[in-house]
Amino acid sequence: MAGKFVLKSSRGGKFRFNLCAGNGQVILTSEAYNTKKSALNGIASVGKNCTNEKCIDRKVAKNGKPYFNLKATNGQVIGKSQMYASPASMEKGVRSVQNNGGSRVDDQT
Repeated sequence: MAGKFVLKSSRGGKFRFNLCAGNGQVILTSEAYNTKKSALNGIASVGKNCTNEKCIDRKVAKNGKPYFNLKATNGQVIGKSQMYASPASMEKGVRSVQNNGGSRVDDQT
């Protein structure tokens, strides 16, 4: 099964998307966008930047768990990953984002 972007709106009128792997697991979560058009631009930016290693910002949280941010070439964070149990599992998450970054959009707004 192929991955997909799930686009949703919130009660406050903001828009967010999650990139889900083929098994349905969320692998990247966006910021809140003010407009649907901006959220769709964010999705396009994931597709454009997900294979650029310079755009993958690997980090370690205060609790010691690794995670990563996907950034646009201008440095703005497009999406954040979950916290992972190990650096190896985080790298699997990075590869999953890279493999699924060109997925279809499931518009649930």
